[in-house]
Amino acid sequence: MNTAPSLRIAIVGPCSAGKSTLVSALREAGYDARHVAQEHSYVPAMWQRVGRPDLLIYLDLSYATARARRPYIDGGPQRLAEQHRRLAHARKHCNLYVNTNALTPQQVQEQVLHFLRHRHLSPTAKPASQTQQVRAKLAFDY
Repeated sequence: MNTAPSLRIAIVGPCSAGKSTLVSALREAGYDARHVAQEHSYVPAMWQRVGRPDLLIYLDLSYATARARRPYIDGGPQRLAEQHRRLAHARKHCNLYVNTNALTPQQVQEQVLHFLRHRHLSPTAKPASQTQQVRAKLAFDY
């Protein structure tokens, strides 16, 4: 039985950006991924407190893309602007930013998996003694 701590990945972003789809794909690939509903929270650092992630992925989209993906959900551009405001802290601190406007769910998944593999971050790549090494690998921009 593998008792090594796994790499914890948090996914944030506005509604309709593809968070749930990406979480499912990453879990299927063996990663400990979870969606943090930061876009609905007034607590700027909630993403850091919920599950204490080792890695933060920010998925983004435009208002036009949000409306195309979910035409029944609205609130106008103001709703998306408010979500972006609530997500500002997460965006500033994310390890990977993905604009999903022109990407299929499969392309988003491929881009994220490429990012993880390029940094040698397998689902169980985080033995407790190497936590700082993982953070160091993620310190530079993608």
